[in-house]
Amino acid sequence: MSTFSFTIPAADVDAIKNTSGASAIEITVDRGFSRSVSQDVLVAKFGDGYEQRVLSGLNPKKETLSVAFNNRSAADIALISAYLDRQAGLKFNMTVTDAFGTGSDAGKLVTSTIKVTCLEYSISYPQPDIHSLTATFDRVYEP
Repeated sequence: MSTFSFTIPAADVDAIKNTSGASAIEITVDRGFSRSVSQDVLVAKFGDGYEQRVLSGLNPKKETLSVAFNNRSAADIALISAYLDRQAGLKFNMTVTDAFGTGSDAGKLVTSTIKVTCLEYSISYPQPDIHSLTATFDRVYEP
């Protein structure tokens, strides 16, 4: 089964809710999200249509994930948005099912952890106690 989620650490849950002793909370992305990939390529064009291409930089693969957390309790959306505000400009880990394994897992989809940032999100309020949040996560390549 595919997994696309991130975890809000217990310390952040405590800080956001002004409590102590909270547990970490795993937030799973709703089905139907999208993932956009582009490659950063330098192109030199010469006469007669001849081109030479080379990947630009150490990590030329750029990924953007458009995620949604629909029809969740107002408290859940408040927690997610507060965490994203705390992480503004900072990276956090996201678990994704995106690659084929090796060895005994050869041919099977496996999960991996990628680092993402969230610079924008929006909240909708379809009902007084039920809210939705959509966000854009950008993959970053940092230690």
